[in-house]
Amino acid sequence: MTRELWKGNEAVAEAAVRAGMQAYFGYPITPQTELLEYLSRRMPQLGRAFVQAESELGAINMVYGAACTGVRTMTSSSSPGVSLMMEGISYIAGTEVPMVMVDVMRGGPGLGNIAPAQADYTQIVHGGGHGDYFPIVLAPASVQESVDLTLLAFDLAEKYRAISIVLTDGSIGQMMEPAEMPPMQPLKTSFPEWAVRGEGGKDRHILSSISLDTTTQEKANIRQVKRWMEIQANEVRYKEYFLEDAEYAVIGFGSAGRAALSAVRAARAEGIKVGLLRPITLHPFPDKAIRELAQNVKGILVVEMNAGQMLEDVLLAVRCEAPVEFYGRMGGISPLPDEISSEIRRLIKGPLTTEGHPRERWMASFAPAR
Repeated sequence: MTRELWKGNEAVAEAAVRAGMQAYFGYPITPQTELLEYLSRRMPQLGRAFVQAESELGAINMVYGAACTGVRTMTSSSSPGVSLMMEGISYIAGTEVPMVMVDVMRGGPGLGNIAPAQADYTQIVHGGGHGDYFPIVLAPASVQESVDLTLLAFDLAEKYRAISIVLTDGSIGQMMEPAEMPPMQPLKTSFPEWAVRGEGGKDRHILSSISLDTTTQEKANIRQVKRWMEIQANEVRYKEYFLEDAEYAVIGFGSAGRAALSAVRAARAEGIKVGLLRPITLHPFPDKAIRELAQNVKGILVVEMNAGQMLEDVLLAVRCEAPVEFYGRMGGISPLPDEISSEIRRLIKGPLTTEGHPRERWMASFAPAR
C-alpha cells in the first residue's frame, strides 16, 4: 500500500466506496460538496447508485429506503443541511436499520458561514431528532483518520443496526494530506433476514418506525437501550498523548484536538508536564477514561470550536474530581496552537477551582479579534 495526497472530503468519499457502499444520496452544501461531486463520478463508474436529491429532506428519505433493503448506504451534508435531515434520521433510528452519515461542520447557527466549526456537537451527539435513539459518533482529526473512521462507521452501523456518523469539519474536509487507502471490499451479495425484499408473500418484510401500541413501542425502546449499552461497553475509542506523567491535561476532539496537540508538544518542550486526551468516539463518550484522568491531574483544559458543547460531557465525567477550564473559538474561527499554549499557562497559574461554570470564566476573559 502507498500513501497518496488526498483532499479530506474526497478521501472520505473514496473510503466509503472501498468500504462497499452500494448507494449514496445527497445534496450539495459547502464545505462538503467535493464529497458529493467525487461520488457523482465514482459511483456510476462502478455501476452503483448515486442520486443528487432535490433537497436534504429527499436525500435522507432515499437513504431510509435503501437502508431498509440491507445495502450499505450513506449520505453527507453540512450543518444546516443536517438539521433538515433530523426527522428522517429519527425515522431510520426507529426502524433500526444501519446507515452512515458524514457531517462536515461549518459556522452557525442559521446559515452562518462556510468556515470550519464544531458547533454541531450537541445536535449530533445528543440526537437532533425526536425520541430515544443513540447514534454512534466518530470524530477524525486528520485525513487518514477520516478514511479509517469511515470504514469503521460502516462496520459499526451494520454490526449494531445503528446510525453511524462521521463528524468532521470544514478544515479537515478541505485540507490535503497523505493518506493510505484500504483495499476495495466486495459488495454484499447476501442480506440480513430483516431486510425488505422485492418479492411478495410472507417473507417480503415491511419495515416502519410507527408503533401505535405503547407496549410494543416500549419494547422497541428497551431493545435499543440494551444495544446501546453493548456499544458503550465495547466501542469507546480515544487517543492519549504524554499523559504518563502529566500534571495537567487538555481535552479536545477533531481539529481542536489536533491544534491542542501542537500546543501540548510546545508546552512539553518548555518543561511543562501536560498531556492530551482526544476523544475519537464522541458517542459513546470516554467517560471512564476522563474520570480516571481527573483523579490524576491538577487541572483540565477543554478546547473546542464552539461555546463549550463537549465541555458539558467532560464536566459530567469529571464529577468535580479536578478543576476544569474552557477555551473556545466560534463563528468559524479555529483556535491556534499559540492561543491554546497561553490557556495552558493560565490553567497552571490558576487559581484552580471546581466552583462555578468554566464557560462563565471563559466569557469573562475571552476577547476575540474584531
